Amino acid sequence: MGILTWILFGLIAGAIAKMIMPGTQGGGWLITIILGIVGAFVGGAIGVYILHWGDVESFWNPRSWILAIGGALIVLWIYGMATKKS
Repeated sequence: MGILTWILFGLIAGAIAKMIMPGTQGGGWLITIILGIVGAFVGGAIGVYILHWGDVESFWNPRSWILAIGGALIVLWIYGMATKKS
């Protein structure tokens, strides 16, 4: 159930991350949602392996949302830096 929860978190977190960090990252909403899913997994890994907060307990757990959105912001920022034209 944890993987499905992080995918669902990623869908929503990607949209929230795009609202928090608007910019000229290419790809539109589809790429943003995919990056949100990847970011949710990154946030989950940070929570489990670095912060030792444990796995996803509940969809309504605020810590899980913070991790998912934070991971999505990190991945979205890295993607923006990698695709930035100079």
